[in-house]
Amino acid sequence: MPSSSDIQQYLLGSWRMMNGKADGMRLLDITADGFWDSFLAILIALPALIAVWVAVTNSVAPPAVPVATRMSILLRLATADLGSWVLPVAAFMAAARRAGLADKLAQYVISSNWGNALLTWLMLPPALLRLLFPDADEVVNPIWGGLVILSLVLDWRLTNSALGKGGAVATAVFCAMFVASELVLYLLELALGLHSLGPATG
Repeated sequence: MPSSSDIQQYLLGSWRMMNGKADGMRLLDITADGFWDSFLAILIALPALIAVWVAVTNSVAPPAVPVATRMSILLRLATADLGSWVLPVAAFMAAARRAGLADKLAQYVISSNWGNALLTWLMLPPALLRLLFPDADEVVNPIWGGLVILSLVLDWRLTNSALGKGGAVATAVFCAMFVASELVLYLLELALGLHSLGPATG
């Protein structure tokens, strides 16, 4: 497990890359250990993810619903979200050599994992607002939408910095990963019966 100072350094490196500064890569651990340690970014993102899962659970299952049912929904949301994080990365790892990106595999996966942790925390404010003010959709939804757009821009910048192969390649990889993530999320939600609960889970 990386130390707290190392984790702060990795997050800072990813943040710099999101701001178009390729030197942020130098703050990351691009080794075999650093590659696998980057998946621990999921733990860093977990508190923010839990807040989102609880907010969504509350929106589709009022407090009167049995605790076991609410916990089931939350666990299924967790499975879908974590699957949409990990499975597209695994697909990229499998396809990188064929796509001519084997030399950038570690850089992309490592920076992407730490970057995803940052982007998850970026989405925390609307989740907290939804927890505190369940009926304030007219306020929460525009904030959520704006942050989604911002996170996409930051993610593209990180992808471009990590790959270092120009905007066209970065855009192709970004779009492929976005589609893969959304597809995995949709299929997992469908398989886990979350779509039947309402649009708040989508």
